[in-house]
Amino acid sequence: MDFSKEQLKDFYRTMYTIRVFEERVNELFLAGKIPGFVHLYIGEEAIATGVCAVLSKDDYITSTHRGHGHTIAKGADLKKMMAEIYGKTTGYCRGKGGSMHIADFSIGMLGANGVVGGGYNLAVGAALAAKLMKTDQVSVCFFGDGASNRGTFHEGMNMAAAFKLPAIFVCENNQYASTTPYRTTTSVENIADRAVGYGIPGVVVDGNDVFAVYEAAKTAVERARAGGGPSLIEAKTYRVKGHFVGDPELYRSKDEVRDRFENDDPLKNFRKQVLTANQLTEGELEEIEKQVQEELDAAVAFAEESPYPEPGELFEDLYVEGWEEVCGK
Repeated sequence: MDFSKEQLKDFYRTMYTIRVFEERVNELFLAGKIPGFVHLYIGEEAIATGVCAVLSKDDYITSTHRGHGHTIAKGADLKKMMAEIYGKTTGYCRGKGGSMHIADFSIGMLGANGVVGGGYNLAVGAALAAKLMKTDQVSVCFFGDGASNRGTFHEGMNMAAAFKLPAIFVCENNQYASTTPYRTTTSVENIADRAVGYGIPGVVVDGNDVFAVYEAAKTAVERARAGGGPSLIEAKTYRVKGHFVGDPELYRSKDEVRDRFENDDPLKNFRKQVLTANQLTEGELEEIEKQVQEELDAAVAFAEESPYPEPGELFEDLYVEGWEEVCGK
C-alpha cells in the first residue's frame, strides 16, 4: 500500500507522541507527582496509531485501563490528558477520573475503562446507535488478551454479529493478562480464531507493524461502513513495561523483555523502514520529535500549574446536567 509523505509523518508523530508521553508519565509517577496507578502503552504504539488513522473524528472508540495510547491516537488534547492524570481540575474529567478514566466525547473517545472487558458493550451500544440513526459511523473496541476470556467478549461479539453492527473488535495481544501468560488461560492458538463462532472475519496481524495494522483496520472499517457487520482483529504485540508502574515483574525475565523490545520496537522498525526506502529523512523525523517534545513540555507545565479540585466539588459531575428534568418526565 502506498502512503504519502504526510501520512508517514502522521504515523510517526502519533507513535512518537504516545511513546514519549508514556515515558514522561512513568518518570512523573516515580517522582511522586502523579497519584493513583498508571498502566503504560509502551511497545504497543503501532496498534492505536494504525487503527485510529483509518477513523474519522466522529467514529467511536472504547479503551482499557491501558488507554493513553488510544486517547492520543484519536486526537485528544495532551494538556487535558496530563492534567487529568495529575488529578487537576483542568483535566478531561476535572481531575476526578485519573489515568484509567480519560474520555473525550467530542472526538468519539467514549472512555478508558478500569473494568477488564468493560468496553465491549459500550462499543456495541455505540455501533447500534449508529445503525439506528443510519450514519456511517463505526465503533472500535480495544481490549487485551486477558479480556477475551470475559463473558462480555462473547455477549458483545454475538450481538454485533447478530445485528450486523458497524463494530470492530481489536485485541491487543501483548502476551500477558496482568501477570498471566495468555497461553495458560486460552485454549485457541489465536484469539482471532474465535471469530468463526460468530460468523465474522477474524484476522491476525503483526501489532508492531503500523502498516499491517492500518491495512487490517481499513478492510474492517470499510466492511462495517458498507453494512457488512463486525470484524475481529488480533494484533500480536508485547507489553514492554510491567502491568503497572512499580510491578516487580516476577513472572518474566529481563532478558525476555530486552530481546522482544530490541526486535519488535514499532518505532525503531518504522524508522528503519522509511529511511531505507528514502520515504522520510532523519531531519524530518527529528523535526517531528522536536515538535512533540515541545508539546509535551507544555502539557506538563499546564498540568503542574493547574489547580486541584476544591473539596466542595466532590459531589459535582455525578450526573448529566438536566437529569432532574429528564427523570421527572
